[in-house]
Amino acid sequence: MPSSRTDAIDPVTFAQDLIRCPSVTPAEGGALDLLQSVLEDMGFVCHRLPFEEDGTDPVDNLYARLGTASPNLCFAGHTDVVPVGRAQGESGGWTVDPFAATVQDGMLIGRGASDMKGAIAAWVGAISSRLQDAGPVPGSISLLITGDEEGPSINGTKKMLPALAELGETIDHCITGEPTNPAELGTMMKIGRRGSLNGYITVEGIQGHTGYPHLADNAAHRLSKMLASLVDWRIDEGSDHFEPSVLSVTQIDVDNAATNVIPAQGTARFNIRFNDLHTSASLEQKIRDRLTEAAGPGANFSLDIVVSGESFLTPPGLLSDLLTDACTAVTGHKPDLSTTGGTSDSRFIKDYCPVVDFGLVGKTMHQVDERVATADIVALTAIYRHVIDAYFKKAAA
Repeated sequence: MPSSRTDAIDPVTFAQDLIRCPSVTPAEGGALDLLQSVLEDMGFVCHRLPFEEDGTDPVDNLYARLGTASPNLCFAGHTDVVPVGRAQGESGGWTVDPFAATVQDGMLIGRGASDMKGAIAAWVGAISSRLQDAGPVPGSISLLITGDEEGPSINGTKKMLPALAELGETIDHCITGEPTNPAELGTMMKIGRRGSLNGYITVEGIQGHTGYPHLADNAAHRLSKMLASLVDWRIDEGSDHFEPSVLSVTQIDVDNAATNVIPAQGTARFNIRFNDLHTSASLEQKIRDRLTEAAGPGANFSLDIVVSGESFLTPPGLLSDLLTDACTAVTGHKPDLSTTGGTSDSRFIKDYCPVVDFGLVGKTMHQVDERVATADIVALTAIYRHVIDAYFKKAAA
């Protein structure tokens, strides 16, 4: 389907249009409708992929593809955003309407400016300029856009990928537009992500009087020893591309208001961000062994494990080389190849194709007055355009 657009898309204006769609997860808020309309005008074939399951909110998603030949270079992202927090007018709140997409002193302010409507707009702007200047690519360009990245990530990318595979779609390489740069555009990409594991401990004891501790089984004492064994644990020393795995205790509770009562139950939560030396299964077994030893004889406890994602690595190669060349050409920076920080939907995409995360500066993501320099949106558009041109030049060679 040929493009019906005769004008190039301005990425800053389009980022403003997307921000003005109040798509607080899991609401679509008009953002996917707007994106689909713009992409269809450019000749993309679009598919909406809504998913829901019992106990979760329904989520709408979008897959769009321009071209039918391979290779297929995909951009993955999300139009959903986190809640605004303190509203405009509240103490410590937004200084502007979070969905007005205000530009002040060269900064675009609004929820999703950095994470990650600005990057989506830059990718669309890059495709638009490519079509205007050089016509279609010798292959396909696609967008995999979810409305569930900031939510539980159940009804978004995780379900889109197998559904698209059943439709015969193949993605050869993917760039996820998460805000990877700490303070300056062009300084960092993510070639992998740490895994994330959440543990929930419940210790059952015997309630008693603090004056007669021998007649009780203090759940707090057992739990404190168990947590100490985790906190003192040097899990590993890191690997070639990853820092050492880290554990953080996030909650402790014995639900005991009395000062003279030994608690019968204690609960705790912890999170481990783990590198590629482990799988969640191998890590879980080590956790259970440590807790069993620390709890001591006769202990009655349970451990529930919830895994948000496994660690993964896209070894340095085509994608990282293309992005490095593009960043150097546009910004003068050679980006670090990093695996630090949180996770992203690339943890699902990595099972289907090589994937690298690269987007805007993430310094204010999720904050009040989230913002990004308009010049950075323009520069990111140029970086993405550089990558698109170089990728398909290599593919055609």
